[in-house]
Amino acid sequence: MKTNIITMKYSLGSVVCAGALLTAAGTSAQNLFVSNYLTDNVYQYTPGGTQSTFATGMNYPIGIAFNSAGYLFVANTANNVIPASGSITEIAPNGTQSTFASGIDPIGLAFNSVGDLFQTDYRSGNIYEYTPAGTRSTFATGFQNPLSLAFDNSGNLFVGSGYGNGNGVVTEVAPNGTQSPFASGLSFPLGLTFNSAGDLFEADNGSDNIYEFTPGGTRSTFATLGSSPNSLVFNGAGNLFVTDGYSGNIVEITPGGTQSIFATEGGDPAGIAFQPVPEPSTFALIGLGIGALIIRRRK
Repeated sequence: MKTNIITMKYSLGSVVCAGALLTAAGTSAQNLFVSNYLTDNVYQYTPGGTQSTFATGMNYPIGIAFNSAGYLFVANTANNVIPASGSITEIAPNGTQSTFASGIDPIGLAFNSVGDLFQTDYRSGNIYEYTPAGTRSTFATGFQNPLSLAFDNSGNLFVGSGYGNGNGVVTEVAPNGTQSPFASGLSFPLGLTFNSAGDLFEADNGSDNIYEFTPGGTRSTFATLGSSPNSLVFNGAGNLFVTDGYSGNIVEITPGGTQSIFATEGGDPAGIAFQPVPEPSTFALIGLGIGALIIRRRK
């Protein structure tokens, strides 16, 4: 009998030279980070798949998200404790941990374009918004067990919520808080992410499928995993990375749908995110420009 995370938890040159170098860095130099629900660790993977332990001492972690400065935020779930005892841990690039928020039941995390953090609160059905300083407000309410979050390029927030057996839905929430249905008939939509073309991808934990939605909401099956997918994220080259909680694998899927195992970590890999590539400083850009001039002069 299958057991997924939710069941376990709730019993339910100028510029040409510089541009080329920066593009290369953005597509291939990102490290991948994965939270593990059973080991309470966050693991780091190099582009080649080498694993190291980045952080320990989490508490049933699921959702993770990076801010633009490279700080990692981890949703530590309440694990059905009443009152809610979950928290969000903030981890600096050097590994230093601090508590960003507490007394909540978080699962999904996502940042908007101005650096505010959004969090699904499983028990209350709310979506909370946090300023960079940690001030919390309620952005949206009325969701039945919200699980996952993703922003599109227009700043609309997509929320995956609900149970299995076709009761899961995705709701679109405009920046002003207006809600509209986007998709239905899903089963534990634990992961949401957008590709560069604006299509929404959903990890349907209960059906073992990865669904792709056009901006208009048309659904197709992009991939089927051998067991249930938890979370997903694209790298800069357009390949989709999926955590597979039952096999313990991290699966890489090309745009054409070809699957391969990127890494195996055991336990229950849950949240997944790529570390942002730092933007170059002015001095770095100047240096690249000078290098381009030198190359041209030597020709």
